[in-house]
Amino acid sequence: MIDLFRVFSNHWFEDMLTCIRVIYERISLRRHQNVVLEIDFAGALWGYTDIQIVPNDKSLKPFISIVANAVPVHSVTVASHRAEFVQYDPLANLTISNSQDVHTHPELKRKLYSALAEGDEGELSIAIPKEVPLKVFGSFHASIAASEGDNPISDSQTATPEPQTPGASNAPTLEFAPITVHIEYSVRHPSDGLTFVQPSDAYPYRVPHVYTTPSSPDAARCWVPCIDSIWERCTWDFEFVVPRSLEDSPIAAIDEDIQGEHPTLVICSGELVEQVAHPYNSNKTIFTFSQATPTSVQHIGFAAGPFHILPISAGDAVGDDSSNSLQPLMHSFCLPGRETQLAASVPFVRQAMASSQQSSGPIHLDAIDQVYETRQALSHGLACQWIGINILPKTWSDLWLVNGLGLYITGLFLRKLLGNNEYRFRLKKDMERVVEWDQGAMPPVCQPQIQDPPDSAVLPFINLKSPLVLHILDRRLCKSGTSLGLSRVLPKLFLSALSGELQNNILSTSHFLRTCRKVSGADLTSFADQWIYGSGCPTFGFSASFNRKKMAVEITMRQDAPAWKGYEHDEVRRTLLNPVPFFEGQMTIRIHEADGTPYEHVLDIRSPFKRYEVPFNTKYKRVRRNTKRYLARQAAAQAAAEGDAEAAEAMGMIDMGFGLEIWEKEKERENWKVADWTEDDEQVMSGATYEWIRMDADFEWIAIIEFTQPDFMWVSQLQRDRDVVAQLEAVRALSKTPNAIVSSTFTKTVLVTNYFYRVRCEAAMALVTCAYQQLDFLGLFHLFKLFLRYCYDPEDSLQDLFTHSYVPRPNDFSDIAEYFVRRAIVKSISQVRFANGKCPTIVRQFLIDQLKYNDNTANSHTDAFYICTVISALACASVSIVPPERGELFPTEVKSDQTSEEAGLLKQALSEVDRYRSMDRLIPSPHNVVTIATLEFRLILSVAGLIPNDPRVYFPLTREGNYTQVRVAAFDALFLSKWYTPKIMRYILAVAAGDSSRTVRRHVARNACQSLALLVSMGELKNSAKESESLLIEEDGSAQDKVKETKKSEVDSLVRTLRKDKEVGKNEMVREFLLPIGLAPDVDQDVRWSIIKLADVLVRGAEEAPPKLSIHLPPPTPVTEVPPPLPHVKIPIPPKPLRTTKSGGPRNTPLSTPVTPKIRLVPSALTERANQSSPSTLVAGQPTVTKQGLSLQTPAGTKIKVKPKNKETKAVPKAQSGGMTSFDLKACRTALQKLKSSKHSKLFLQPVDPVRDRAPNYFEIIKNPMDISAMNAKLEAGSDFRLMIRNAKTYNMPGTFAYNETLALESVFDKSWARINNTIDMKSANQPKPMPPPPVPIQTKSATGPPKASATSTSAETPTPSLKLKIGASRAAPSTPSNNSATPKTVSSGKPKGRKPKPVDTASTPVVDDGSFDLLEEVIAIEKEQEKLVASKKQRPFGAGSETTTPAKRKKDLLDELEEDEEILALASPSKKPSKSPQPGSIEKEGRAPSPAKISGSIKIKRSSIPASEPVSTPEVKPPAETRQQSIKGKEKEVVPPASAGPTGASETPINKVKAREVLKSLLKLPEAAIFSRPVDPIQDGCPTYFDEVKNPMDFGTMTQKLNSANYSTMEEVVRDAELVFSNCRLFNPPTTYPVQCADVLERAFKREWARAAEKKMTWTEKRSLQSLMTTLVKDPLSFVFREPVDPVALGIPQYHDIIPRKDARDLRTIRQKLDTDKYETPEGWEADIELMIRNAIHFNGEESEVGQIALAFGNRIKELRVQQSQKKRKESEKPGGDQPTTKKAKLG
Repeated sequence: MIDLFRVFSNHWFEDMLTCIRVIYERISLRRHQNVVLEIDFAGALWGYTDIQIVPNDKSLKPFISIVANAVPVHSVTVASHRAEFVQYDPLANLTISNSQDVHTHPELKRKLYSALAEGDEGELSIAIPKEVPLKVFGSFHASIAASEGDNPISDSQTATPEPQTPGASNAPTLEFAPITVHIEYSVRHPSDGLTFVQPSDAYPYRVPHVYTTPSSPDAARCWVPCIDSIWERCTWDFEFVVPRSLEDSPIAAIDEDIQGEHPTLVICSGELVEQVAHPYNSNKTIFTFSQATPTSVQHIGFAAGPFHILPISAGDAVGDDSSNSLQPLMHSFCLPGRETQLAASVPFVRQAMASSQQSSGPIHLDAIDQVYETRQALSHGLACQWIGINILPKTWSDLWLVNGLGLYITGLFLRKLLGNNEYRFRLKKDMERVVEWDQGAMPPVCQPQIQDPPDSAVLPFINLKSPLVLHILDRRLCKSGTSLGLSRVLPKLFLSALSGELQNNILSTSHFLRTCRKVSGADLTSFADQWIYGSGCPTFGFSASFNRKKMAVEITMRQDAPAWKGYEHDEVRRTLLNPVPFFEGQMTIRIHEADGTPYEHVLDIRSPFKRYEVPFNTKYKRVRRNTKRYLARQAAAQAAAEGDAEAAEAMGMIDMGFGLEIWEKEKERENWKVADWTEDDEQVMSGATYEWIRMDADFEWIAIIEFTQPDFMWVSQLQRDRDVVAQLEAVRALSKTPNAIVSSTFTKTVLVTNYFYRVRCEAAMALVTCAYQQLDFLGLFHLFKLFLRYCYDPEDSLQDLFTHSYVPRPNDFSDIAEYFVRRAIVKSISQVRFANGKCPTIVRQFLIDQLKYNDNTANSHTDAFYICTVISALACASVSIVPPERGELFPTEVKSDQTSEEAGLLKQALSEVDRYRSMDRLIPSPHNVVTIATLEFRLILSVAGLIPNDPRVYFPLTREGNYTQVRVAAFDALFLSKWYTPKIMRYILAVAAGDSSRTVRRHVARNACQSLALLVSMGELKNSAKESESLLIEEDGSAQDKVKETKKSEVDSLVRTLRKDKEVGKNEMVREFLLPIGLAPDVDQDVRWSIIKLADVLVRGAEEAPPKLSIHLPPPTPVTEVPPPLPHVKIPIPPKPLRTTKSGGPRNTPLSTPVTPKIRLVPSALTERANQSSPSTLVAGQPTVTKQGLSLQTPAGTKIKVKPKNKETKAVPKAQSGGMTSFDLKACRTALQKLKSSKHSKLFLQPVDPVRDRAPNYFEIIKNPMDISAMNAKLEAGSDFRLMIRNAKTYNMPGTFAYNETLALESVFDKSWARINNTIDMKSANQPKPMPPPPVPIQTKSATGPPKASATSTSAETPTPSLKLKIGASRAAPSTPSNNSATPKTVSSGKPKGRKPKPVDTASTPVVDDGSFDLLEEVIAIEKEQEKLVASKKQRPFGAGSETTTPAKRKKDLLDELEEDEEILALASPSKKPSKSPQPGSIEKEGRAPSPAKISGSIKIKRSSIPASEPVSTPEVKPPAETRQQSIKGKEKEVVPPASAGPTGASETPINKVKAREVLKSLLKLPEAAIFSRPVDPIQDGCPTYFDEVKNPMDFGTMTQKLNSANYSTMEEVVRDAELVFSNCRLFNPPTTYPVQCADVLERAFKREWARAAEKKMTWTEKRSLQSLMTTLVKDPLSFVFREPVDPVALGIPQYHDIIPRKDARDLRTIRQKLDTDKYETPEGWEADIELMIRNAIHFNGEESEVGQIALAFGNRIKELRVQQSQKKRKESEKPGGDQPTTKKAKLG
């Protein structure tokens, strides 16, 4: 007996496969399993199971693992020997540290994952007793064993295995006797797998029954211990013991009418062997079933209850033929009371079994709409018996093939059952859905590299696309010439499965494609790559034109791949989704020429764009009037009009609309307002050379095809093409060009019954496009005219249809096609809108009348689904399509701009809808669909704000006792209200935890979380985040990253809103009940996961302490770092006093404990830097030996502070250290950059590769190769451009391409270099004569004597003064020898007097003058001139001293061409304001400013121009007073750091672990960071000499460890270690290699990220204060001079920018722009720009001029406003909680 229960339930097979977990460890082969169960309808069953296993080899494992989830096991025996067992259900023992704290939900989630992983290993472990014998039963072949349950996944993880060689001999293997494992168990109220239906107070009329259900991936193990895997198959025997009848059941006394009438039956997978009475209890019956075919436990099911039996005889099938008599007897089953529905539903299944060629008979179902859904579901379930249960996928990636074949076979049967039109229409609709989905978001249907089951969100798409792929494969195989398509392939597959040729009955994609290739001989490689292994669908654009000269139709084709374009620049997504960039293949087009003959042509598509010339067969110019076919057609039309039936039938074959009576009478045409073609249209139509063209006529492509042709051709295609797809395409095309003729054509289509009813429905829906004001709503008129056929005729035939009341006739749904057309007309009418988005009142009144006057008394079919359509249409018509303004989703008071008429219509609508809801409660419709429609009606109106949302309407319908779908709809409506109130939320959580319906439980738990997001997005829950200010958005090319960041920020904002909401995130119900539900042992697994997801959203999880892991590793091999040998140098270090500074810092804090420092003296940097770590104390007289062998001795009793060296010294270009000035270095870099950008440099950008460049003897001729990349990398060492040019000329013959490119590149270089030299010469000519350098005494020191007086400076590097200041530069204040107070005093050998000088470092190398002293002399001269000007004038506001200007108009400055920085080379006037913040490393009281040469406040030194490798000692000078230097650029006021300032800044920044860690994390995320994430292993990484070359190794992993261990004290130390990583890489690896390239990428990323981390800008309060001040200044009358930038042309002062450089020009508008865009780091920078603006005005116009006086007055006004602001701020800070003012000392320190 074939079990139709499995037919009903097997359509869930696809969902079940999504997450089944498979146990891979196999201990034996399972041959057979016997299950004996006794069923108690009260909710329990008990029994035992016998599992026969066959060992694989002699070594029997000591235990067996079997899955038995929530199945209590009582005893186990193995081969009749009692065995010990352990049953552990990890899900039933979930515990967390604090079950009362909802913040611990992350711990619950983690433990739940662990429990699921443990469950995969099996919940039941059985120890095999030692007494169990292992007997040899015989020998068998391994191939036979493999076919009886071998697990395919354990053998191979690939999706394309190679087949075994036919006829290969297999060595015989010993076969052991089976061992029987006997397990006794019981089940009571299972949560999954079994469903017990029982009467209750809410459902008193339910009939008790029980059935298996795949409610979870582990459903099978919930009712029987087994090996739960889809690939584990064996034979089965079942024995069920049930009560004999319902009256014998313990709970049977609920309905006396059915007692004893229906005996209890059991339906199970397999064949019914016998049904006997129980030998010991006559009130029980035993049913025995046997399943001889090996089947997985996941495909086993049973049902027990008082079922009614309906035999499906052979005569019940429509179109009875001889094949039916050969089929076995078939039965169908249903519960009592469902006999009528069963009789109308299942007779066609016999036809499906027989695959009869006859069409289906009339529909006997009461509900018409359920016919197609029911027949498809049952047919698909029947098809899955062969493909899906008997034949399984080999791997998860082959699931598409099994599911697709099942759906494809179902489609073939429906084509025979429902007709070819229905089949092709469904294909077209499915294709449109696939194209809509597959635009880049979906993966391929087959992904062999992925071994996991497909995601539940992707599986519906795979099931939709798979049968379409098989359909187009069938079409292409049929055109191969020798094949009949898949009709030859499928029988071969089924035959191989039955015969055992298909190993283990598992089917792979590769096996299927090989079979197709064998049958057809076609090469399917390209097809598989595009449609099976690739994703995306093509978009075609076609255009056609007729070439009369060539007598051909020229067709232009253009193809796009949207999926490929979407991920063209996303390599990761492109690799995962594998979008196809171009689809190739053949497309059939059909040209219907003017004589009516269709001609097919094949376009071979091999490129994205191509023009095809299709030959034309008709040779006449005016073919419409001259062909015999046309004349014959005219004669037939005349005969048909005269009444010839045969002629009329023939004409109907030509024109589907021929013979329509109302279309032939002139009066009727006027009544219907039929539009005709104009004479011009007729002339154009008569001159057309073809009727119409069909693209992809054979449905061979899943694609979007856009083709344009005139309207009359689409009309011809609609009226004369018999293909349903062609008619549908014509309707879609005509709806895009609405006019009167199109409206008339659609109306005619609806009226003509020869059209397929679905095409008529589509035409009715398309009429709404013609219902707009410009056409006088002609489409609506035609819709009303069409619907008038179902209503009583109006009394006046000329009645205006827009004012008519439509009273329908009694329903008659005997004509199924008219029923669907009527519903489509109603839907279309409801979509008519005015321009303002509102529906006409006549439409709303029409729909209300349909509800009011509906009469179904004489109808044999139910009108429930029709009423649902009218209610849904009324809801659509009541809502405007114009979106409302954003506001509260459900306002307490409905605010509407409805008129009184609209309000009256709304009241009528609500009244009628409520009436139908009440009727449905008394006389239920099928599944209460009317009640569901009424709930959706109220929900739509409440969301639109037309009615208040009243939860009291939905709340009663959510309770038990209502139909399940009604409860689901009511909960959906409730979730869109304020359901998060404590009482309602408590009710919802109780339903999710313990409702009797599994469907309701899961739906409520799942939607509880989703509804919150919907409420936030719709405005019900207000976002507490502050509205962001207006932002200036600049497009910088990172749009995709910004979109991702925006989406992430939106999600974060949503979560924050929910968590902070008092009614949601702070809800007491959430904190009280979420964790208990999640920890309940019997809770549904889906509910548990939904509750955890809800907790994730609403409650911030507490961080768990990471588990402690102890990893014991062998000690690493010590690596000794051997530094390069250095000469022994003895350095006198004078004592240095302990000092403290106001700015403070760990660097100046002395250590109380003497520490022996490690000093490393490098010739390139012999002195200390400012960013060194804390100083150490060295005890005098104690020699210290360092790695370099440095001997250091100090006098006894003297303590000297020595600052340890940096771990890394910033690299200085070797070219600069060798004598090249900074200007020359920049010039070289600029020249190289221009060479790279030259079009002639392609041959020189990278080194010559003899193999790649086909120059095998290159290195034999060229001994010193050179290229631009090597020059760029070795510029620091002094590369030579001429060497590269000489090499190219030497190797290449004159006249060759390489030789000519060499000459061109040399010319480019010569021109560029000449311009650079001219610029440098002009700059040098304008500079004064340089002064001689100061003498540099060389210090000597005895080994035992005390330190002598030191006259050397403590600068770490020779200062190269330039005219540019950069904060953080390493510099020293240069001075010249003089006899004034600035001359350093000699320190005696005794106690130092006054200030203690700094330690002195000496060097043995002479001073190398690199031109810096020339600049120094110029600066000193300029300073002296400025001092004279200052002394000659009275004191001015803002330190007014005239700027030193150049004597003549200069040309473009050198740094304007070479500098990449935004700052320029400029001179700053000395500030008269004393500094209030001392320099680091000096002790100067406020007001003291002993400046040796008065240049410390004006010289700006750029760090990059200081050669770090020059060991120069200069006479020591006292550190100058800290004067706050004001930059004329308007930057932050800067402080000249002391001479010992390090390369990273005058003052070091304390470590910020968060920012540093974020920078390191962002670097480690880059793919290039892999080789830098751990220390270098010379052996593993293949670089044995690494530590010989790199003395200070560093990597990002070590940096992370140091950061976590608090080994960094300043941010500069992190920078130095990062630079050390990059410099080490470049030191060890040659240029242009992969590691160096990675280092370059990472260095750029590090600089970018570090700049963001170290970014400084004013606080919001300071910025707003200055903005307010700027607004006040602009309104001041004195500001008119400074409001806009100076225009020299308009003002007649062309010399302005000669005196005031452009980059120094300032005005209020420019300053405001800089302020708004955060260009100022501190308020002092803003003040500097204001001062510069005032000085510019005084300098250009003179102090006594009118503008000068205005400038002075305006400056005083600004000072007054600033004082007022500071006083106001001081008062606010004195208030409790007020902000403390930030002093300038803190800002500078």
